[in-house]
Amino acid sequence: MTDGIDLLALRDRAAECRIVVIGGGIGGLVSALEFAKLGIRVTVLEAAEHCGGALRSGEVAGLTLDLGAESFATRGGHVAALIEELGLSDDVVSPEHGVGGAWVAGIPGVGAAPLPRGGVLGIPGNPFADDVRRVIGWGGAWRAYLDRLRPVLTIGHASSLGKLVRSRLGTRVLDRLVAPVTSGVYSASPDDIDPDVAAPGLNTAITRAGSLTGAVLDLSSQRASAPGGAVQGLSGGMYRLVAALVERIEHLGGEVRTSVPVAELMRDGEGWIVRCEAIEGHDEESETIAADAVVVATDEKTARELIAPHTDGALSALPPVAGPVVDIVTLVVRSPALVDAPRGTGVLTVPGSHRAKALTHASAKWAWVREQAGAGVHVIRVSFGTASEQPATDGLTPDNAALLALEEASSLLGVALTRQQLLGHRTERYAQSQPAAMIGLREQTDAARAAIRSARHVGSVGAWLSGTGLAQVVPDAIEEADRVRRALLFAP
Repeated sequence: MTDGIDLLALRDRAAECRIVVIGGGIGGLVSALEFAKLGIRVTVLEAAEHCGGALRSGEVAGLTLDLGAESFATRGGHVAALIEELGLSDDVVSPEHGVGGAWVAGIPGVGAAPLPRGGVLGIPGNPFADDVRRVIGWGGAWRAYLDRLRPVLTIGHASSLGKLVRSRLGTRVLDRLVAPVTSGVYSASPDDIDPDVAAPGLNTAITRAGSLTGAVLDLSSQRASAPGGAVQGLSGGMYRLVAALVERIEHLGGEVRTSVPVAELMRDGEGWIVRCEAIEGHDEESETIAADAVVVATDEKTARELIAPHTDGALSALPPVAGPVVDIVTLVVRSPALVDAPRGTGVLTVPGSHRAKALTHASAKWAWVREQAGAGVHVIRVSFGTASEQPATDGLTPDNAALLALEEASSLLGVALTRQQLLGHRTERYAQSQPAAMIGLREQTDAARAAIRSARHVGSVGAWLSGTGLAQVVPDAIEEADRVRRALLFAP
């Protein structure tokens, strides 16, 4: 007995419970692990042939590569803690810094230049620094300097990153430095980004410093804030995290099943019935699974279809939180001209200047990719699509999408890449959720969560609720799993 809780009775209660997690992305797998660790019988049902969601792996030109998320943000330490729990800490790697950081392409009158270091979301602390002035010119630097001469920002609160930067520093800083970062990282315009979420502490620093550039210098002295600088990956690929989660869940007695789409969620007294569909070409027939509680860890559309009938119209009445569609085209090329990584680890683009929004030179960024590729072979990832426009690859065949990506890569890297140099390619499409930094997202998702939680012993996790990125999804999944677990184990 501890603090009035009978631990033996609690353990027995946990062993009697059954939870079904619908969806085998990272959110679903993390939730399932939280249940399995307490001895609760948990079953994960994933509609696709493989678990992972945005973490995808595949073979391109004989190389096993990440085809989706290739890294995780280190902020919060939640993903690192999970990796340590799964025994993968020794395989955590950081981007290669010797090749330089990211560049910006599409700068009027300049072309391409290294993205200045030491800023926050592309906002410079010193507009007259050589690397900043190279991008925004003397006119842009003097306009940005007015930030120090204008009335001080004593309140220091801004709800829109774009409006803040435009009013204080001018359009050149906004268009050439900040917009490429938010487009490449968040697939969104700076006007739609909440600085409180995207750059925690910025508004407070503005109040303290009285200017935006002063606030950036203040924050930059406290942390490394260059875009991409606070990320890490796993040697061999981030998909290893998925495999480790599945292995741990099964080791603890849980079950992870793939190619099992869920058609309907039905109330059964105090519990639930999960009705699964049969897939053509598979031996499995349609079936039903009884559960004491359910966690829906799917995309937003599927989650709404499953849960809405049980919320008395509350969830149906809320507008969707759907985000942009993004295509990532992975190219493997043989090119001696790329050996010296002419554009560092990758390139962001000034919105409207190119059809691609960003490029990652993966074999320059990650040593394990370079070693696997071998001498003279390079891996390039080209991204298309933002919140304001469909991917330029939309409707193209895989071969034509690869040719477009090769053309964009040639322009962004400043190196001619030909079809003859292309050893292999692969295109992956993602219905990306909104980033947590989008203005109004927190209010939208709070309302959606409240509606979902009106259904007894139902939870929902995933990027559409937490915001995109493992640093958002992982802690949210742990918290929601704990809520459902407590409600189930301590139910009257």
